[in-house]
Amino acid sequence: MTNPVSVDGRALGIAEVEAVARHGVGVALDAEARTRVAEARQVVEDILDSDDVVYGINTGFGKLAEVRISSDQLEQLQLNLLRSHACGVGEAFAEDVARAMLLLRANVLATGHAGCRPLVVERILELLEARVHPVVPSQGSVGASGDLAPLAHLALVLVGEGEALVNGQRLPGGEALAEAGLEPLHLEAKEGLALINGTQASAAVGALAIADARRLLDGVDVICALTLDAMAGTDAAFDPAVHAARPHAGQIVSAARLLDLLVGSDIRESHRECGRVQDAYSLRCSPQVHGAARDALEHAQRVLEIELNSATDNPMVFAEGRLISGGNFHGAPIAAVFDYLAATLTDVASISERRLARMVDTALSGLPRFLSPDAGLNSGFMMVQVSAAALVSECKTLAHPASVDSIPTSAGQEDHVSMSTWAARKLARVVELTQQVFGMEYLAAVQALEFQRPLQTSPALEVAASRLREMVPRLEEDRFMASDIAAAAGLVPTLGPLADD
Repeated sequence: MTNPVSVDGRALGIAEVEAVARHGVGVALDAEARTRVAEARQVVEDILDSDDVVYGINTGFGKLAEVRISSDQLEQLQLNLLRSHACGVGEAFAEDVARAMLLLRANVLATGHAGCRPLVVERILELLEARVHPVVPSQGSVGASGDLAPLAHLALVLVGEGEALVNGQRLPGGEALAEAGLEPLHLEAKEGLALINGTQASAAVGALAIADARRLLDGVDVICALTLDAMAGTDAAFDPAVHAARPHAGQIVSAARLLDLLVGSDIRESHRECGRVQDAYSLRCSPQVHGAARDALEHAQRVLEIELNSATDNPMVFAEGRLISGGNFHGAPIAAVFDYLAATLTDVASISERRLARMVDTALSGLPRFLSPDAGLNSGFMMVQVSAAALVSECKTLAHPASVDSIPTSAGQEDHVSMSTWAARKLARVVELTQQVFGMEYLAAVQALEFQRPLQTSPALEVAASRLREMVPRLEEDRFMASDIAAAAGLVPTLGPLADD
């Protein structure tokens, strides 16, 4: 993707988010969107001229909504809002997440329901283009009234406060703007609120996690197929007739990929008439488990892409001159799918660890103990399986849903919250851990495969094995393996095309 991503509030997808966040693709405010934003701003200006009392424009916020703010204090009100709400703690989000947050905040304003000036949207896009990345602490949001704390940290940089990274250097917000040749934004009525109401921290983390999960799931079938062939398993369970009888889309895809990956394997042909009817569940049921995660991923992406192009402000401004207070900032829809996807990925990690455990157990695999040519003096893959078990256990804990937890805030005004940001953060961690577990299975599967020599596996799987061997040598005797695991895990998301060729 080389053309600038159009910020129009209507058509932003996860692919575009990743292109901007991770690959520096440019951005541009759509002309029609700019008009919508200007029209909504005029509604706000008309209210200001009328001297009507309207929440979010000339009142306090949340439990303080009954406090009328005088016209000469409206700009200070917006600045105070950002300062008071910037209460995040913990490790800062990575720069790609900060970039995604900027893009998503600009896109939600472009829907034309926030009541800010077009200038505000343009200034956000200027931060992206100048690579001024706000430092946003990752903890402190309950996902309603949106991601208030993280978005306040994000917005403070626009006004020359807070902190930002510029060329890897962490600077006060004003210095960061000056370094990039940008001017601080002076907020007008409603604009501070427009910058912080919404789910854009949750959505940014979730969008990048979903992008990573897709590449991961494209690679896991390849590793599973390597394991199955290394253990002289049967491909009978992948027969299309079996999966047509239970037509879950993801299951059908995974079964077909596994079957195709084994075509041309000398190992498979060598034992086709051996009489083995079926394998253990971790081999035989892999299409069902991998497929369930595929289906969860598709659902999560559909829900999130609706969210990316939704108005999440409060109150919402409508062109006919109405301001309506609602609850579109509540993160329940995306929290639920983040939890769902994290749970299914945990199951994928779990079945991977079970396959690895079978490979290192000579009683189950018929392979040398712990896949070592000289077990006893050497421990081989013993601790690799232990590490995988540890990561799976961590995933299981993280898979406890955040979306079922709620805690009242803001003196009871915000008495039911979504915890969508925590759901997104957990999902991102589960994706990372699952990738590590599959890296471990990948290492073991290629080691196990080599005990089948001189027989060859399928051409596609031989390519997968050779890619690993280009980076990691065969384990002949015990050595430092942390770097081997890291290298293998890094390859996992690149393997998907082998199953599609």
